[in-house]
Amino acid sequence: MQPWKTLARQVVLEDPPWLRVERHTVELPDGRRIPDWQWVITPDYVNVVAVTDTDTFLCFRQVKYGLEGETLALVGGYVNDGEAPLAAAQRELREETGYEAPEWHDLGRYRVDPNRGIAMGHLFLARHARWVAAPDADDLEEQQLLHLTRGQVETALTAGEFKVLAWTAALALALRRLS
Repeated sequence: MQPWKTLARQVVLEDPPWLRVERHTVELPDGRRIPDWQWVITPDYVNVVAVTDTDTFLCFRQVKYGLEGETLALVGGYVNDGEAPLAAAQRELREETGYEAPEWHDLGRYRVDPNRGIAMGHLFLARHARWVAAPDADDLEEQQLLHLTRGQVETALTAGEFKVLAWTAALALALRRLS
C-alpha cells in the first residue's frame, strides 16, 4: 500500500496553542487529488492510570463541558512544548493528585483521528503511587479524587461511567497489564 501525499497546506483557523485547522491538497496513490482535506491540530496529551501502593486506583468524579452529567476520569493533561510525554504524565499526576509513582509503564501512543489529525494520546500506567504533597492543579473543572478498588473500576468501566474513549482504552490496557 502506498501512502497519500500532502501537496499543499493552507491555514484556515489558528488559535494557539489549542487549535489549528488546515486545508490540505492531498494526492492519492492512483493520482487523484483531493483539494479540500481538513486537518485539525491540537496539543498532544497524556492519560495516567495511577495505582497506589495500597492497590487503589486514583480516579476523579467530575463534569466536563462536552459531556452530559458526571463522569469518572483519569489523571491527564496536555504535553507542553518540548516536554517528553512521560515527564508530562509524571507532572500531571503530581499536580492533579499530589501523588508520585516510582514505577511507570508506557501503554502506547494513539492518534485521536487518523484521517483528520487531532492529537496524539500517550497512555501510561503508574504503579505504587504515594501521596507526597497537596495537589496543585490549574484545572477549570471541579473534581473529587477517589480511591477505587480494581473491582469498582471494572464495574464502572463496564457500566460506561468513564465517558471518554481515551480513559476507557487506558484502563483496559492497564487492567490487562496488571493481570
